[in-house]
Amino acid sequence: MSAISINLISGRTIQQGVAMEGGKEKDKYRKACGIIEMDNEDFKKLGVMKNTNVEVTSAYGSVVVKAIEATQGPHPGVAFIPMGPWANTVVSDETYSTGMPTFKGTPVTIEPAPDKQVLPTIKLMRYNCWGEEQ
Repeated sequence: MSAISINLISGRTIQQGVAMEGGKEKDKYRKACGIIEMDNEDFKKLGVMKNTNVEVTSAYGSVVVKAIEATQGPHPGVAFIPMGPWANTVVSDETYSTGMPTFKGTPVTIEPAPDKQVLPTIKLMRYNCWGEEQ
């Protein structure tokens, strides 16, 4: 297994919106947002099966998410994480005076992480904000 470099984008999804209404601390929200949608070609390059946990790393941070087959595409070289704490961990907090970070075009490295877990929202926030142990 090896790492791949990819262009990350983020945005809203219906599943994310529905899960958010139920509560961001719920498992349904983690399952809707703690994912990365990848193209089949990128799964092959990475050498992992669909529904495998991967670690996504950028200049801004690193997060473990579940890699799933892209719902849009094909688009090799581009991956998607729904807006939320998992995406926020790896995108810049720079807003360029708009009040909203740039959720498009973040260069990331993805590597297999089958032995790591996708953290629940509360644990992820505690880790990101206060450096508590994962």
